[in-house]
Amino acid sequence: MNFISLNFIRKANIYSVLLYRIFTVMLIFSFSRIAFFIYNADYFPQMKVVHFLNIMLGGLRFDLTAILYTNLIFILLQILPFKFRYNNLYQKISLFLFYITNSLIIIANLADIAYYRFTLKRTTASVFQQFENESNLGVLFFRFIIDFWQITLLVFFFIFLLFIFNVKVKIKTANDINKWKYLFANLLISSVFITLLIIGIRGGYESTARPLNISNASEYIQNPNETAIVLNTPFSIYLTISKKQLQKQNYFTNEEQEKIYSAYHQVNTEKKFQEKNVVIFILESFGSENIGALNKDIPNFKSYTPFLDSLINQSYTHKYSYANGRKSISALPSVIASIPCLVTPYILSHYSTNKITTLANTLSKKNYYSAFFHGAPNTSMGFKAFTTLSGFSDYFGKNEYNNENDFDGYWGIWDEEFFQFFAQKMDKFKQPFFTALFSVSSHHPYVLPNKYKGKFPEGDLELHRVIGYTDYALKQFFASAKKMEWYKNTVFIITADHAATFSYLPEYKTPAGAFAVPIVIFEPSTDYWKGFNDSTVIQQIDIMPTILNYLNYNENYIAFGTDIKENVNHLAISYIDDVYQAMYKEYLLQFDANKIISIYNLKIDKLQKNNLKGKLKIEKEIEKKLKAFIQEYNWRLIDNKTFIEY
Repeated sequence: MNFISLNFIRKANIYSVLLYRIFTVMLIFSFSRIAFFIYNADYFPQMKVVHFLNIMLGGLRFDLTAILYTNLIFILLQILPFKFRYNNLYQKISLFLFYITNSLIIIANLADIAYYRFTLKRTTASVFQQFENESNLGVLFFRFIIDFWQITLLVFFFIFLLFIFNVKVKIKTANDINKWKYLFANLLISSVFITLLIIGIRGGYESTARPLNISNASEYIQNPNETAIVLNTPFSIYLTISKKQLQKQNYFTNEEQEKIYSAYHQVNTEKKFQEKNVVIFILESFGSENIGALNKDIPNFKSYTPFLDSLINQSYTHKYSYANGRKSISALPSVIASIPCLVTPYILSHYSTNKITTLANTLSKKNYYSAFFHGAPNTSMGFKAFTTLSGFSDYFGKNEYNNENDFDGYWGIWDEEFFQFFAQKMDKFKQPFFTALFSVSSHHPYVLPNKYKGKFPEGDLELHRVIGYTDYALKQFFASAKKMEWYKNTVFIITADHAATFSYLPEYKTPAGAFAVPIVIFEPSTDYWKGFNDSTVIQQIDIMPTILNYLNYNENYIAFGTDIKENVNHLAISYIDDVYQAMYKEYLLQFDANKIISIYNLKIDKLQKNNLKGKLKIEKEIEKKLKAFIQEYNWRLIDNKTFIEY
């Protein structure tokens, strides 16, 4: 025993023993990660020692979260500030719970060493649904442990280690002190442990950061498949157990499906590739409701975006343009990777570690440098992790801006200063480059820099003044950018992450209006991107194929959107309250995956009050297109077919 348990822990106070037991499970998980890599090394041929050590360190965050989740009851039993916890039977039951729960997660984690070769990703909670109808699970299980006998032996060895590490560790009985002093002291210690427990489960202490998620594994990788090494299986299962899972739909045969809709873009061009810079602005809460150029049909409309209105007059845009989600976290996959938010935001879904096609990794094949900018702390929204997975060369956030004087006190760096930082950075980049910026200032609590208080119209909502401020920041950006060499060789795309959370106009409180956002394409050196389309529907996921086609990209790729310049009737997809929505021509159709719920004429029924279900021939056409889209989307995400390997 001496070679395993250090003397100081052979008998220690209850808190030291608790920390030691958690540490032993962490150690076994690190051993498991090494075993995972060794067994599957042929899938990671470019792995370098230094990079692997970084993965090991990053994996500790995910291990700690999974182990704390698993041992939550055990930990609470140990930190209760009462002396009965020293009772011999109490400790035996607690230790039995510790062995059982941790043995189960060790088994799950090690089983994935072999199962990874079948799925090329860590197992998620969908595995329970996958095998729920199998009648021969017992036979399959025994076949698995025989065929992968090396893993079976490893399971027994690691569970044996767990037992050996912990069996002789004893807890010192509490000193016989005044019960009130004891209670007070242990309440204090317990509160510290609970605080640390919450931080550990969240995966960090930053108030602006989301709790640790599967996609955060991308912060430690160089290639997308490496996320499986960073993660562990219990974490992947826990984080997806409450997430809605996609179901494969079989509305059509494969042949029928491909004739109606396919996300596989088969490129047929002999045109020379255009090495133009691509710059995307994703503006926080910048819904169409506040933009004068998109609301000329509303009498006495008051615009809060004078600069964007003027830019639209020199750009190409559509009146009917839509976001594919209602949350900021849904915007990046839609805009950068042409993946809409259906059922669950992609970044939070079971499929967030799939290998995907993005503007960043696609243009990198044409020697583009790429960078993503977000003025918030670098852990915010999981964007850094997603952009790493997406193939961006660099990430510039609040950390890189490195000036607390320009921090708004809530979300990040003020838009005006960060937009200037954006322009100055691009002025140093080698062309061609692809960049994207996600703004922060037009967000609750709708504060302005002191120097601009009273400068922008207050409007009917608090949001309006900060919309005016971000519009002004955009104006200042273009004033700086037009003086720079790269400007004239650049295509600019301006959109929003989603429509505003609160709307004033009734037209934007509707199922369609709630997704209305601008999609503006501006290029200073050509008239190609000029015009206003007031009939065709477009969406965020159309941005990627539109840009790739414009640049004459000559390789096949996967994108769920279509080129907005194609002479076709586009479908705009969204998902709200467990219902799919499809905007097509002048209609909005709502569908619950089995049947049509409603259909509205958006042009003559702007408030969507008159349900025309069963009265229009076109509803079957829209339903057919929507079903084909759902079938394709679900299949590609479930089977990890969102990327073409060459």
